[in-house]
Amino acid sequence: MKITNKMKLPRAFVEMARSDYEYKPRRYSVTSLLKSTREAILERRHHKEIEQDVSDMIWLLFGRAAHSILENQSEGDYEIKEAGLQVQFGDYTLSGRFDLYDDKSKTISDYKVCSVWKVIYGNFDDWRRQLLIYAYMMKTIGFEVNKGEVVAIMRDHSKRDAKYKNDYPKLPVKRIKFKFSKKDFLEIEKWLEMRFEEIEVAEQLDDDDLPLCTPEERFNSGDTFAVMRKGRKTALRVLGSMDEAREWMKANSGDYIDVRPSEDKKCVDYCRVCEFCNYYKEQIKLLNKEVS
Repeated sequence: MKITNKMKLPRAFVEMARSDYEYKPRRYSVTSLLKSTREAILERRHHKEIEQDVSDMIWLLFGRAAHSILENQSEGDYEIKEAGLQVQFGDYTLSGRFDLYDDKSKTISDYKVCSVWKVIYGNFDDWRRQLLIYAYMMKTIGFEVNKGEVVAIMRDHSKRDAKYKNDYPKLPVKRIKFKFSKKDFLEIEKWLEMRFEEIEVAEQLDDDDLPLCTPEERFNSGDTFAVMRKGRKTALRVLGSMDEAREWMKANSGDYIDVRPSEDKKCVDYCRVCEFCNYYKEQIKLLNKEVS
């Protein structure tokens, strides 16, 4: 990856942004498997061409700084810290590195720097899956694991909101715990096998033929349908389908329905390989036509 420094920040920022991760044939990290197949493969193929400015990586650097502080602390008597793991799946190698394993409580932990909204919304499926994979890898080398924990550090936590809002986290850090069953480990093993099968097929395809990311992977929640009244700027009601909007307007009021196309938020704001993705390029062309 090419790191730029358009704001001319101190060199320390640039050095911290650099990554020594090396892509190797048939070796995939846990974090790469949690991405879509298209994104994971495009990142590998174009990693030397990807350009990112250090100013756009501030929160990533903040996360790395927090990890660095925690990693430098001494391990407890029953703890293993920052251990790298590798597990074979046929001709492929799965690699991963967790933050902490407690042999006494049989818990694997990871530290996450996140937005407070991640905690408020409570959608932790991605975190749970990541920890479950680490737990599965530990079990394959003989360690018992039956629990996972994320220590979530909320970078945008507000003391004022914590004081006055009932549903707001009271502190800027929260421990989020998961339990893992035998069924969970069987399911994640099947999921990993399926992912590597998908990757093996996709590796033979050209960039433009890679499987498209799902709407969920693109952070696209789908179009919405707003019931509107003439002369009024705001919607009377916003619903998830045209049928629902028509039924609501029939039972209540309204003059017309405004279709509001959903945006692929991941593609637009968070995907590092969008410039190499034909889907994204086509979407940008369509948006430009609509604007013009």
